[in-house]
Formats: sequence, structure tokens, C-alpha cells
Amino acid sequence: MQEVGNLIQARPEVERVEFESAEQAWENFKDKYFQGSDAAEGFKDDNPLVNSSNYHVYLNQIEKQTELVNYIQGLEHVRDVEQSEQAANTLGSFNKLVSYASIVIIALLLIISIFLISNTISVGISVRKEEIGIMKYIGATDAFVRAPFLLEGMVLGVIGAAIPLVALYFLYNSVVEYILNKFSVLTGVVAFIPVWQIYQILLPIGLALGIGIGFIGSMMTTRKHLRV
Repeated sequence: MQEVGNLIQARPEVERVEFESAEQAWENFKDKYFQGSDAAEGFKDDNPLVNSSNYHVYLNQIEKQTELVNYIQGLEHVRDVEQSEQAANTLGSFNKLVSYASIVIIALLLIISIFLISNTISVGISVRKEEIGIMKYIGATDAFVRAPFLLEGMVLGVIGAAIPLVALYFLYNSVVEYILNKFSVLTGVVAFIPVWQIYQILLPIGLALGIGIGFIGSMMTTRKHLRV
């Protein structure tokens, strides 16, 4: 059984694998169907599920469930594989919908962020117009004049990226708990990624995007308003 579990865990679409022994399977069965009843006492120390050791497999790519099931069915010592094809198809479609919607929303937010940063830098240039004129008069280069505004834009971009990242960090677990309570059918079927694992990827990407957006927004504005 251990070898089967290792082979399954090695698959790229598998998030994690949990082993359930025959004894655990029998205890869980009694808790689910015989709770508050003496019906299970007739079995005494006999375990009717003695051949029911199993693995619970959680995927990180739900759309590959069928492929994984076919693989597991071909493994030695595997007697049966249970799957929820309808739930997998529904979750797969929902995942695609969320992905496409996220791309559209992110694109809109990027455009809005660039616009807001550009306006903020534009106001800053207007306020310092006289100071900039003096700097240009005494021989300051375009790069020297633009540098503070580019830096300001990147700082604004980082702040703009940090706010939703911090909010998401504190809200994620609450949202996951709400979803599992609201849709109890997902419990044991869907494994949500831990927030720390998400942030290993999301944090550097978010900060890099913030810096990039700030730089682009401020560069566009300074080129427009600081022409010699």
C-alpha cells in the first residue's frame, strides 16, 4: 500500500494523499452510520472492512481527474477507484470561469492603476512646475528631473499592490471557511491551498507588478509633461 501511495503522490496533478487504514475506515463508518446505536456491537472485534484500506487523493488540477483515475486503476494492488466525475466537471468549469474573469478584472485594475498613478504624478509635476523650471534652467538633465517622479510612481505602485495583498491574507481563511460551511458537499472533495503557499508565488508577482505599473504610469506622465 505504501508503494501505491508514493506513486500517486509523485503525480504532478496531486496536491496531497491521505492514507486511511482498515481500522480507521471501520471507525469512520461506525461514526457515520451507527452513531448513537448499538447495532455495531454485534461485530465486536471483527472488522467487516478489513480489506478497505484506502487513499484519499486531493488534486491541484481538477480537470486531470479522469487521467489520474485511469493511471491509478492500472496500478497493482488497486481494487477500486471512486470518483465524482460530475463534481469534477462542475468544479473544472467553475475554475475556468474564475480564471477568465480574474484575467479580465486584473487587466482592468492594471489600466485603472496606471491611470491613477499617472494623474497623481501629473498633479505633482504641476505643483513643482516652478521648481522644475529652475532645475532645467541651471542645467539639470531630463533623467535627473524625472528620477524623483519615477521613484514616487514605483512607491505608489508597491503601496497599491500591498493593500489588496494584505487584505487577501487576512480574508482568505475566513472565505474558505465560509465556502466549506455554505457548500458542505465540497468538504473532503476540494482541498484549498494554504495561504502561505499562495503567497510564495503571489507576493513577488504582486510587488513586481506594482513596481512595473508605477514605473510605466510615471514614465508616461513625465515624458508628456517634462518635454524640453
